[in-house]
Amino acid sequence: MGLEYPEDLKYLDTHEYVRLEGEIATIGITEYAVDQLGDIVFLELPEIGDAVTKEETFGSIESVKAVEDLSSPVTGTVIERNEAMLESPELVAEDPYGEGWLLKVRVNDPGEIDDAMTAQEYSAQVEG
Repeated sequence: MGLEYPEDLKYLDTHEYVRLEGEIATIGITEYAVDQLGDIVFLELPEIGDAVTKEETFGSIESVKAVEDLSSPVTGTVIERNEAMLESPELVAEDPYGEGWLLKVRVNDPGEIDDAMTAQEYSAQVEG
């Protein structure tokens, strides 16, 4: 069974995804990233109220294999973080596009994601 890349999301080449609803961006990591990382053991996320900046690191994800920085697809303010994933980071792997989201950010400029990749472009990059 192949990995999934939902069509309604935009993707970064650093394997984060963003789902934009109005001015709220939900950010997580792709199924491909989860697959590459293996067993996820630790997650570091910013606090509510913290600012994040497009293409800059906002936290990290650690697996038994590696520690990877998480890059923000947008600039804005953290309004929610997924506390359940902080407590049980291995759950990210079960539903990365649903319950396994990481951050919700109120974006300064929704147009910022226009240069992010579509599902087809991302799929071609990681599987090509």
